[in-house]
Amino acid sequence: MNYLVCIDDTDMPGTKGTGWLAQELCEILSSRGIADHSPISRHQLYVHEDIPYTSHNSSMCFELALKKDTIDPVIHFMANFLETRSELGSDPGLCVAGLTESLDRKSLIEFGINAKQNVSSKKAAYTLAKKLGIHLSEHGGTGQGVVGSVAGVGLRLSGNDGRYRGWYHLGMPGDIVSVSKLCNHPFIDHLVTTSGTRLPVDTHVQIGSEKTKTVRKDSEQVVVVVEEQDPADTQVPFRTITKQEAKSY
Repeated sequence: MNYLVCIDDTDMPGTKGTGWLAQELCEILSSRGIADHSPISRHQLYVHEDIPYTSHNSSMCFELALKKDTIDPVIHFMANFLETRSELGSDPGLCVAGLTESLDRKSLIEFGINAKQNVSSKKAAYTLAKKLGIHLSEHGGTGQGVVGSVAGVGLRLSGNDGRYRGWYHLGMPGDIVSVSKLCNHPFIDHLVTTSGTRLPVDTHVQIGSEKTKTVRKDSEQVVVVVEEQDPADTQVPFRTITKQEAKSY
């Protein structure tokens, strides 16, 4: 069985973010032959004065495919990792949900969407986790990160939220590249417009930024493109989004 794992609130101002810790955790699980992992997605949550957070209030989620053992010892390992590696003063939370047919995805997605728009509570997070039979635990400080970790699982399940960790160099700004060439990269499933329309593989696009961010659309890893204001200059109607534009995902 595969599992979604989400961690939240492991850092403090001036330290490496939760994404770095999630990446390190994934690499350890992989190098020890415990599990394979998917790319890590970052999910933006509600920013409000009543919500304690370090810088952006985002959680990190990834999928695990176990190669040996059952999930319980892996959860124990991940919990210990968070307790020993999270920054002092942080409020780490860990959520692990098995991707079974019986998993109530709708309730998790609703919780995640709500956490992007409103202040959610630890009580609500624990209540939902208990109802659905998924793992939820806190590993330091106030444990407020349990809210973001449940929300991150829901938002990942929605298939249309978040951007993937890491930047990719696909060419220099202004370069013209075919969609088919870009999709040859293992980390790009499709190129899509901001409305979600897929570009045909014989389309060409202009690279809009030296580094490109992929986002999560229809449960796939995609590059988003925008229509050029004056495509007559290049005869290419689309360009990849810039670093600044990627921050909206």
